[in-house]
Amino acid sequence: MTGQSTRTHGAADARVAADVVRARLGVESPACAIILGSGLGGLADRIENARRLSYAEIPGFHVTHVVGHKGQLIVGTLGGREVIAFAGRFHMYEGHAPWVSAFPVRVAHALGARTLLVSNAAGGIRRTFSAGDLMVIEDHINLQSANPLSGPVEPTDERFPDMSAPYSPRLKQLLHDAAQRMGLALQAGVYVGLLGPTYETPAEVRMLEKLGADATGMSTVGEVTLANALGLEAVGVSLISNPAAGLTAEKLCHADVMRAAEGAGEKFVALVTEFVRSL
Repeated sequence: MTGQSTRTHGAADARVAADVVRARLGVESPACAIILGSGLGGLADRIENARRLSYAEIPGFHVTHVVGHKGQLIVGTLGGREVIAFAGRFHMYEGHAPWVSAFPVRVAHALGARTLLVSNAAGGIRRTFSAGDLMVIEDHINLQSANPLSGPVEPTDERFPDMSAPYSPRLKQLLHDAAQRMGLALQAGVYVGLLGPTYETPAEVRMLEKLGADATGMSTVGEVTLANALGLEAVGVSLISNPAAGLTAEKLCHADVMRAAEGAGEKFVALVTEFVRSL
């Protein structure tokens, strides 16, 4: 019928996936949905009373092929609150459409989550950043040339969502408050999302710096865009895994990203746990 979406991975598909997850794992009233980026899946191992489901068993989900992305949905308790965690992403650079890549956000919404925390490993553009820093995402720049809201509007979505505050000021403050209670230094900055899978060239990094970006990665912006269209409160944390290209003489590789993420994993887990506890 006119006005209905005919593409896959829309609201109806999210309800189907959510029904499977609910039947298999049991989801009652999630305080937060969490998307775990490269090397940050260790938080999934800290979730209590965890029930796990492989992405291969969830309609509309795809097997992850990137090292550091387990490809599991986990339901359990963190900081005394029920959470849904997505351990791994399926990225646009793997050939997925933007609405496919952001589909876990639709499923989180269909499962009753109204708060979303996204995380990623990012290259540090700001010259004062060091590998292992945690950065609260203040805002983002979408240079992926794609938007998960393109195409027919879904009945759950706002057609033209306001993006003047894509990352909830309330949730950002809760992250900073949690870090302060822990005595943890927390950075803040602008994340720029590029398509990948190549790392940026030194010339591109200089351009991104002039555009106002503080960190760069290959995810997140589509998820947060969809979250805003669905009415979810979103917040994001980037782990600065390495200086961006050209800022040092070192070459970039995914293994170094993973090592940095693992090294900072404990403080990331502690921060997110304290944040969830405060919701």
